[in-house]
Amino acid sequence: MLDDKDESEVHDVPETEDEAILDGKRFAAIRLALAAGDSKRVTGLLEPLHAADIADFLEQIDGGERREILLLAPALFDGEVLSELDESIREDVIEFLPRKFLKEAVRDLESDDVVDLIEDLEDEQQSVILQALDGADRAAVEQSLGYPEYSAGRLMQREVVSAPEHWTVGQAIDFLRASEDLPEQFYHVTLVDPRMRPIGNVTLGRLMGSPRAIYLSDIQEDTFRTIPATTAQGDVAYAFNQYHLISAPVVDDDGRLVGMITIDDAMIVLDEEHEEDILLLAGVSDGSLSDRVIETTKQRLPWLAVNLLTAILASLVIAQFEDAIATVVALAVLMPIVASMGGNAGTQSLTVAVRALATKDLTGSNVWRVIRRESFVGLINGVAFAVIMSIVGIIWFGSPVLGGVIAVAMVVNLVVAALAGTVIPIIMERVGVDPALASGTFVTTVTDVVGFFAFLGLASAVML
Repeated sequence: MLDDKDESEVHDVPETEDEAILDGKRFAAIRLALAAGDSKRVTGLLEPLHAADIADFLEQIDGGERREILLLAPALFDGEVLSELDESIREDVIEFLPRKFLKEAVRDLESDDVVDLIEDLEDEQQSVILQALDGADRAAVEQSLGYPEYSAGRLMQREVVSAPEHWTVGQAIDFLRASEDLPEQFYHVTLVDPRMRPIGNVTLGRLMGSPRAIYLSDIQEDTFRTIPATTAQGDVAYAFNQYHLISAPVVDDDGRLVGMITIDDAMIVLDEEHEEDILLLAGVSDGSLSDRVIETTKQRLPWLAVNLLTAILASLVIAQFEDAIATVVALAVLMPIVASMGGNAGTQSLTVAVRALATKDLTGSNVWRVIRRESFVGLINGVAFAVIMSIVGIIWFGSPVLGGVIAVAMVVNLVVAALAGTVIPIIMERVGVDPALASGTFVTTVTDVVGFFAFLGLASAVML
């Protein structure tokens, strides 16, 4: 419970928009006003915040407090706030947000933001939002939803600024000034032929800096790319990053202009792809801190079960050498080192390979060169640590033979680890499995099995 001093400090929060940030003091002040049911105070504290900060606040409180805010200050939940929310929280907010405010929130959004907002919602919630849109906007959103999930058609915005290729700069400027429905943000005027097929882009900078009599076709950019509507979002993000695109027109099967993708949306996809790879490498799927316990458990349990099976497999290898371990106790002390070093080396190669596959740097043309390089790296590292561990074996246990055994096992396992970390993700991609998802488990299994077998098998043959 807050004392008088603490409460006065909590209420002492800057109210000017330039200083409005979601720091600890403002966070506590909002929760205090929320607990008191002070609608005016809650609104005054949240309203100056950026939409992303409001979304962060909603994600950090529990469901009961979120619903209380929806009752006290529903007008704060505009389209930008809804777009910034995590998907699981967004569904909860949309469910309890009064329909009047929900409709007002989505009317000012661009079509791509509306699609992103509703594509994962239940049919009933989708219907409520679609009904809030004007006829043309609703038709545009429904058409975008008709494209495959995670495709350029879902990512694009339908609002496009285009002009005939024969127009002059003056005609284009006059058209833009007269238009009442321009997108909030755009970077190019797309030139189209009489069949509405895009043929070039003119940047706004060149448009505004050129004489009025110049034809648009004379000032179009040298590089120009169109994106088919069915292109996977990951490939779209790769194209933007690879070719330094700012925006790109989206075309249908006949090559006609149907939308536009801008760099902000492409970079969001790129960030999501990277985040997904990191999560999958750890054996977890997409999730957030706001997910319920049962949901998180269901996501993680399957891969933990797979890891259990692979651990049992490694244990079965160890069981084959029970007599050797019982005779030479030092083997039990040293064998985890061999397996651990192999696992770490395999993870290093795996991370590099998965990243290279995602960025398309690792292809069929250079795959053997990469495999050879990783093998040599594994060999050099293996020899280096073999020397160290042979010395450790001699000094620690007074056994040159044991030092030689662990040295050889170290070289073998690090070379195998480097190969497995590179080859396994390549095979996974070839068979259509996400290499980030399944590779880690298989690489760890290979390094454990090979490490234990090489060390214990060689020790059994030499020392017994």
